Amino acid sequence: MVKAVARTARQRPTDAELEILAALWAKGPSTVRQLYRFLLQTRPIHYNSVLKTLQIMLEKKLVVRDDTERPQVYRAAAPRGDTERHFIKDLTARLFGGSAAALVLRALSTHRPSREELAALRKRLDQLDERANDD
Repeated sequence: MVKAVARTARQRPTDAELEILAALWAKGPSTVRQLYRFLLQTRPIHYNSVLKTLQIMLEKKLVVRDDTERPQVYRAAAPRGDTERHFIKDLTARLFGGSAAALVLRALSTHRPSREELAALRKRLDQLDERANDD
């Protein structure tokens, strides 16, 4: 049981790994150099740091590498939505006792939503309410 927990924790991306995943989701499959140049636009970073992080991410199965091309091309192993869902489920369970409402209410208390965000929230709540009434 302890090994399963440790393995799950190891698979969780670090902040640096999430930054690279976000770049891969935005750009699509990329070489190390392409990712380095993309990340360099927002902050100072070393090429070797990007390469080493990608190697670790490959071991953690966060990215996959196409070895048939030169230079090698990396892509995210999972779509952004899947990763977001995993993080939200984990955060909801560990910090909010499984309550999605508590998570949303806390998020809204720390960030003032725009009118567009509020409209999207209302629309989603209406959809959930309709689904609950259908059951």
